Amino acid sequence: MVARPHRPARAFARADHRKNVPHRINQASNMKIDELLKQSSTPLGAGAFPRGPYRFHNREYLNITYRTDLEALRKIVPEPLEIDDPLVRFEVMRMPDTTGLGNYTECGQAIVVRLGQERGEYLHAMYVDSHPAIASGREISAYPKKLGAPRLYTDSDTLVGTLDYGTLRIAVATMGYKHLPMTPEAAKEEICVPTFMLKLLPGYDRKPRICELVRMQITNVEVKGSWRGPARLQLFEHVLAPMADLPVREVVAASHIVADLSLASPVVVHDYLAK
Repeated sequence: MVARPHRPARAFARADHRKNVPHRINQASNMKIDELLKQSSTPLGAGAFPRGPYRFHNREYLNITYRTDLEALRKIVPEPLEIDDPLVRFEVMRMPDTTGLGNYTECGQAIVVRLGQERGEYLHAMYVDSHPAIASGREISAYPKKLGAPRLYTDSDTLVGTLDYGTLRIAVATMGYKHLPMTPEAAKEEICVPTFMLKLLPGYDRKPRICELVRMQITNVEVKGSWRGPARLQLFEHVLAPMADLPVREVVAASHIVADLSLASPVVVHDYLAK
């Protein structure tokens, strides 16, 4: 048997002493809760979007309101919202200068609805080309935003709005460029209607943790230009961007609006999980 080298008792004492003393680095304090609650989003130190409020400068709309099938709307509009006339507003919004969010474009469908005696729009779907705009819209509000590639541009004498999902074309909208003047009052009335959205967030057990209908409205509007004109809209079938599930039966109206505006914070108007 090989003899072990003799180790002084003092050395053993020093080793045992070190085991019982926490390492100095563990005594440093981590981020405090009050500091954590000031963060706008994860990852900490490089959030997905900055803290608002956000101001939109020279926001440009192409709006085409069309009539669709009532049964198609009833499949996707949640109660307690009601449908009086099967109208949908197809919109392409160009946002070249947005506080904190920069330069991006959105495209979507808003369904004309009523909650009690108040008429408004239910935002059914939005396709956006900016991650900060998608993340902030979904996390701090209830905008139904997905990644897409919308565009809004002028082609000779025509205002054109398109939407691509991946490599496929989903929508093409055309409108005569600035054919008829539209009053600023009419423009405000069109874009400032109450907007309803569904906030749906599951918990870690996959059961609904938040299921709310919220209301939002555009505020502090300065209309810089607004026009009406003839318009056409084509929607193409896609399984993950099903805009064509609300088919175009009749184009009712179209508008082209440029404005500065702000978005008010959403307010819960119906909690589906309330006992």
